[in-house]
Parts: sequence; structure tokens; C-alpha cells
Amino acid sequence: MSVSQVPLRPLKRGALAKLWLGILLLVAAAVLLAWAGAGQTGGVRIKTLAPGSGPVITADDGVLIEYEGKLDDGTVFDTSAGRGPAFFPVGGVVPGFSQALQKMQKGGRYQFTLPSDLAYGDTPPAGSPIPPGADLHFTVKVLEVAPMEAIMRGAEGGAGGQPGL
Repeated sequence: MSVSQVPLRPLKRGALAKLWLGILLLVAAAVLLAWAGAGQTGGVRIKTLAPGSGPVITADDGVLIEYEGKLDDGTVFDTSAGRGPAFFPVGGVVPGFSQALQKMQKGGRYQFTLPSDLAYGDTPPAGSPIPPGADLHFTVKVLEVAPMEAIMRGAEGGAGGQPGL
């Protein structure tokens, strides 16, 4: 044996089997984590009631939606029922609502829950029936989607109502 050679010890009996078992356990853990996170977006849990079609909504879009918002106890704190559809700029709502909208498509109907930290946290709007630290539950139907740039161009052109939608 020369000075530059390093003697290798033989592997212990079962070491290769233990290595493969460890790799298998890591893969299984990764699959379980992925499965547990399915249907969630940064803490927002989304359920598709009826799929939409077309491109997925982006932060640069505006949406015309029908919606109902409830508290954990089922109290409705806001709804478009009786008032007609509501227009929202996707980037101009609470973070969780924006995240949820960006997983939707025109024509779809969805249910999702916003954890408190992605809604109003401990400082809900003054006079609101939403208590501090409340999770919010929504049912949303997406009626129309349009890029905010097109909506703003329509508004500049003097169109009335909901320009571009």
C-alpha cells in the first residue's frame, strides 16, 4: 500500500438498507407536507365550489364579485346580497382576500377562510361587527375580471358605472 492510498473499511451489515429506509422516510415526509398544504395559500384555505375558466386573477386585476362574509359563529358581517355585485381592485383589499382572489378564475364560485393575521388582526375597522383577532369566512362568485389598467383607461374616457367590467 502506498502513502497516498486511504484504506476503506467495509460497510457494516444492513447499513445500505438503513440508508434506503432513511431516504424513503424523507420522501414520505415531503409528500405528507405537500398534501397537508394542498388547498392553502399562505394560511388561506380555499375550496372550489364551481370551477371558473380563463386566466387566473392577478394582483393587477379588478374583479366584480358576489360575496358573503361570516364570522366563526356564522354571523354575516358583510354581503353583496341586496346591493348587487361589488367591484374590488385585487391589490386593494386585505392581504388574505387578495391571496385568495389570485387563485380564482372568472365564473368560479369559492369558499375560503382568512386567518386573522391575513385579515384585520387585532384592529378591525371601527364600528365593524368583526371582533379583534377574528378569522373570516367567505363565499365568493367571480362575475367579471379585467386588468386595472383597462379599467382606469375606461374611467378616463368618461364611462359611467363600472368602467371596463
